[in-house]
Amino acid sequence: MSALLIDPWFYAVAVPAVILVGLTKGGVGGFGLIGVPLMALAISPVQAAAILLPILVVMDIVSLWTWRGQDDRKTLVDMLPGALVGIGIGWATAAFVTADVVRFIVGAVTIAFVGRWLYVTYRHGLSHVSKPNRPLAAFWGTIAGFTSFVAHVGGPPFQVYTMPLRMDPKVLTATGVVFFAIVNAIKLVPYFALGQFDAANLTASAVLMPFAPLSTLAGAWIVRRMRPEVFYPFTYATIALVAVKLLWDGVVSLL
Repeated sequence: MSALLIDPWFYAVAVPAVILVGLTKGGVGGFGLIGVPLMALAISPVQAAAILLPILVVMDIVSLWTWRGQDDRKTLVDMLPGALVGIGIGWATAAFVTADVVRFIVGAVTIAFVGRWLYVTYRHGLSHVSKPNRPLAAFWGTIAGFTSFVAHVGGPPFQVYTMPLRMDPKVLTATGVVFFAIVNAIKLVPYFALGQFDAANLTASAVLMPFAPLSTLAGAWIVRRMRPEVFYPFTYATIALVAVKLLWDGVVSLL
């Protein structure tokens, strides 16, 4: 038996990580970005990402069923082609680009994004809505695909484009669910090709798997009961906290 499967410290960080990712998959805030860094307290970030990916796919299946028929198809059509390009770039540069560099960049961009939201809210109030923009959607879709492949942190780039559109929280959640379900399914191929799915990692994924559907359904239950005036400030606040964590992790690793 792999030493990982009998290590209590691994479960102490992995179980909360899976639960937080599941809540996010259900639509609650941005806590899912803590998943890999939290598991990296016990194992390497690369191994943590490999263990989480099959769990993410199961969460995606649960989320697709939970939020079926509520997504915004135009946003998906505008963003998904870019996401495929981003995954390809991530695969091609896997040997050169580290997850720590990606976390630093994503953290910095996301903090700027939250700062812009605070400024716009101060000038125009919470009711300000941005218009759909296909070139911007393709750009941020590419960034989301790339950062999702390298470090499972595709959420902030996706939200940089979609949050200002001020969709209904249920529509925004459902759109994100479909987007990342497709992205994660495609990522399985390059992850397998890079040799990340060995017996130890897949066994660890299977042991943690029962927490996936329960936490995802719990997140969906919470979002369905949140009003937009609560959902958006709460989500921006959690994104800001995660951005600070990503930025800090990146700075520490690069010093």
